Amino acid sequence: MQPAVIAEMDSSRSGPFLHEAWWDKAERLLIGLLGVLAMLVGLVQVAGRYIAPRYAISWAEEVIVYLIVWGIMLAGSQLVRTDGHVRPDLVLRAVPAGAQRWMEVLNCVAALVFCAGLAWYGWSIVATSWQLDERSSSDLQFPMWLYSAAVPTGALLMTGRYLARLYRYLFAFDSETMTVGHIPEHERASGLGPLPPGTG
Repeated sequence: MQPAVIAEMDSSRSGPFLHEAWWDKAERLLIGLLGVLAMLVGLVQVAGRYIAPRYAISWAEEVIVYLIVWGIMLAGSQLVRTDGHVRPDLVLRAVPAGAQRWMEVLNCVAALVFCAGLAWYGWSIVATSWQLDERSSSDLQFPMWLYSAAVPTGALLMTGRYLARLYRYLFAFDSETMTVGHIPEHERASGLGPLPPGTG
């Protein structure tokens, strides 16, 4: 089958949610850029400290923490997409596909409630930080609302992923491809191959 036909079939399964390839690429690119920036800031700090101490920056560790926290919160959405969040799937493996479907629906609903709470509390932290004009204590005087905004942003991105996942389990469930033990398409594209006998 042609790659264009496969991509079209995948996009038609997503229902009202547009083909998510642009979302995946944007998140991965942003996470990668944040990681590279954190590494560069760390490199400049180490080089400045040992090679030219007078050019060392005092706020490097602070900026590295901000970049990594933003990257982690953005990566939460990718973990939802790839079913990579930590969870006990032993029970799911022991029940038939129909029961797995409804357990996944309940999981999505619980995750949506959690994400909504996380977004609400995260937003209240951002709003308070904004109102108080809270800034870091370093020479950088970084606005803390920008750092705190990672929490509601990550929660909103995960909410979008869980809504798409819930839609698929409710209206586009396929027991052949959406059960525990099945290798998702994103892993097959990586060349991981089939599961060993007895594990699927």
